[in-house]
Amino acid sequence: MSLAFARSGWNVVCHYQHSAQAAMSLAGQLREMGVLAQAVGGSLDSADGVAQIFDQAQAHAGAALRCVVNNASLFEPDSGRDFSDPLALQQLRVNLLAPMHMGQHMARLHAHGPAGHASLLHVLDQKVFNLNPDYFSYTLSKLALERAVRLQAQSLAPQLRINAVAPGLLYPSGPQTQANFDIAAQGNLLRRPIDPQDVAQAAVFLAQTASITGTCIQVDNGQHLVPMARDVLFVVDELLQNQA
Repeated sequence: MSLAFARSGWNVVCHYQHSAQAAMSLAGQLREMGVLAQAVGGSLDSADGVAQIFDQAQAHAGAALRCVVNNASLFEPDSGRDFSDPLALQQLRVNLLAPMHMGQHMARLHAHGPAGHASLLHVLDQKVFNLNPDYFSYTLSKLALERAVRLQAQSLAPQLRINAVAPGLLYPSGPQTQANFDIAAQGNLLRRPIDPQDVAQAAVFLAQTASITGTCIQVDNGQHLVPMARDVLFVVDELLQNQA
């Protein structure tokens, strides 16, 4: 995402929680591309944490902070049978409430700006259009965020636009092995891995197109059109076990 925006001439503030060294390295790489870049740290699990992150970003960018890309999320396994309140609430705070607070801060910053000039972009998951019961609390939080795209767009107009991209499987995650990922990444209509750069380019397109709001672009090689009874990780695990 950061590289794609920088290639399009955007200055970038990249947020990290634990990966400070990687974020600093990325910021240096972006500066070598000729744009301004800074890294800011913080946790998204509380309203105060979100405010601190936003204040840091605004200190670097000022009113030029025209787009926030909400691509951080908490992805923890549970089910409708075994979910716990603490884990479910933690995922709701990070995956849903944090982006809602970001919308509040952006709306205040651009309260007197021109219509459509600034935007907030959420990264969803093809899973919200292709339900299965795995990662139960995570999925609930992302389902709520998908509905919030339109609701925020209505609530924060005309100064702020709200859009989303919904990628499919991009990288190995959680307990997934590389062997599992190599098979799972082809579990879509185009039978090939999704290029992360395509997702990033869709995000840049939404950020730069002032007439689009309340919209989600699905960038998943058609993965959302391939129903599975379980998360693709577990489907492939069963396949590999049967072949063993």
